[in-house]
Amino acid sequence: MSKSLVALFSLLLLGHLLCAQVSNECATAVPICNNTPVNGGTDGYGNDDFNGAATSGCLEQTTTGAIESNSAWYRFRTGASGQLGFNIGHDTAEDWDFALYQTNDCNNLGDPVRCNFFDNSDQRAYTGVGEDPTGVQSVNYEDWLYVEPGQDYYLLINNFSNLNTGFSIQFSGEIFVTNPNDALDCSIISNLLGPPIAACENDMIVLDATTNNANAYTWYADTGTGFQILTGENNATLQVSTDALYRVEVSTPTETIISDVQVAFTASPVTEALSDEIFCHNENMVYDLEQKDIEALGSQNGDEIMVSYHSTQADADNGVNALPKTYAKNPGGETIFVRTTSMANPDCFDSSENFDLYAIEEPSASFDTEAFLCDNATSVTIGETSPNPNYTYQWSSGETTASLDVSQSGDYALTITNSYNGVQCAINRTVSVITSDSPRIDAIEIDDLQSNNQVTVISEAVGDFEYSLDDGAFQASNTFEGVLPGAHTLTMRDRNGCGSVTESIVVVGFLNHFSPNGDGLNENWHIEELSSLNDPLVTIFDRYGKLITQLNEFSPGWDGTFEGRPLPATDYWFKLSYVDQDGTRTYAKYLQNHFSLRR
Repeated sequence: MSKSLVALFSLLLLGHLLCAQVSNECATAVPICNNTPVNGGTDGYGNDDFNGAATSGCLEQTTTGAIESNSAWYRFRTGASGQLGFNIGHDTAEDWDFALYQTNDCNNLGDPVRCNFFDNSDQRAYTGVGEDPTGVQSVNYEDWLYVEPGQDYYLLINNFSNLNTGFSIQFSGEIFVTNPNDALDCSIISNLLGPPIAACENDMIVLDATTNNANAYTWYADTGTGFQILTGENNATLQVSTDALYRVEVSTPTETIISDVQVAFTASPVTEALSDEIFCHNENMVYDLEQKDIEALGSQNGDEIMVSYHSTQADADNGVNALPKTYAKNPGGETIFVRTTSMANPDCFDSSENFDLYAIEEPSASFDTEAFLCDNATSVTIGETSPNPNYTYQWSSGETTASLDVSQSGDYALTITNSYNGVQCAINRTVSVITSDSPRIDAIEIDDLQSNNQVTVISEAVGDFEYSLDDGAFQASNTFEGVLPGAHTLTMRDRNGCGSVTESIVVVGFLNHFSPNGDGLNENWHIEELSSLNDPLVTIFDRYGKLITQLNEFSPGWDGTFEGRPLPATDYWFKLSYVDQDGTRTYAKYLQNHFSLRR
């Protein structure tokens, strides 16, 4: 909720008039209304207003044996409808509780409509209804109250800790925005001079005792030593500027009217000059405005004065739309307007100061921190290829360009800086340049003549490679399972951009030996699955390169003879060719190209 809903009405500390502002009894509860200063320095309690009850709402019996402990009772009547709250300010070392009853009869309080009995282990400065004025989330606060005109309420304030330096009350809520002059009904206070008055130092307060048929007016002031006559003050009005309990005696032909009013002045804060701030900003950065509080306060007590920050002078003047202390600032500059407000009386404030807050955008880098120098390349470009003209670049090797061409492996450090008005925001990035071999296929192992043909690429190249069969998806493994017979293409490529190489292979099956000895087993040698190739041709040679025979896919196989004569048992060699997709006769590579004849 914005600070626009905080009331401009305060109930203030008046240490020398405590007895006039505190009642231990519900029946004599102190009436309060707009701009009524109330302070409770409480001591003990009177009669038990709860008649020995163990609880009332959240309140429980204390060490006194009763619910009340150092108690103070107040009453008020609402004069308008809307959202209402209040803040009970106190020393952070003390523990204050409260209960609010909607009733006009102390003998019939019923259950409280708002109640808080939490201890003050977090050492908060406020408890109440609505929102903590310091902006923190606090268990010492109850939900807002929504009221209608003419509702009567009794407020019990208890000091549970028995540490008791007094408290103040500030009303808050939308009702004071919509009805600033009659949110609370002052008719419950029957007094010629009206309710007590809270003012700021240097305010000039005029007390008005004008009475029909008055013969004379005599004014008195009590500053703590009893009432003293104010010599020469005989008018119907009195202008005052100091704390006191003021009294007027009005003489009429029929009676003498005596009326008292309490007037308290709160020191107005003075906002000290604040220095401009420039800071480095990234996307997750927030600026801690709270660190400027010390400058704004100077020697003033931060427990008594609240510092808030605003985007406009009007917001600071009105005490609305305060910026969060952890401010998510966008890059660039803006003026921050500062308001210091008295905790005791929000009417007393100073919003005369401001400062410039400039967020320098922390540089960003969009380049990779690893680069690969291919063995067939003379250099590789590292760094920012699309530099920001507002940044400066400095390499550890001395260059001041955003990018760098390097021809050796190693680590290259780059500092990127964005500057404004003498303040520099920098980031450091290190690029590791790694030498990478170009892909190279040294061999292909084909494990065939089985139901699950397997093809494995063998390479001595060092690098980060991946493999594809027949232009399919690339894989990290260099082995392909379940390869069908026939012609295929294998591609090996470097994952870091250092090229690729493609080879054609043929997957077929053949025996590595045969024995044409008339026993009916392995009498002929041939290559299986030739039908998967286009116009295949198998050429067989002896060890001296002499052509022995040629086979096509329809040949029954070689029976181990040459021109009808059996050849000796030894090793023989072969070549397999076929017509590729381009119509060119091609020899199959990577086949185991010899077999044995056994007798």
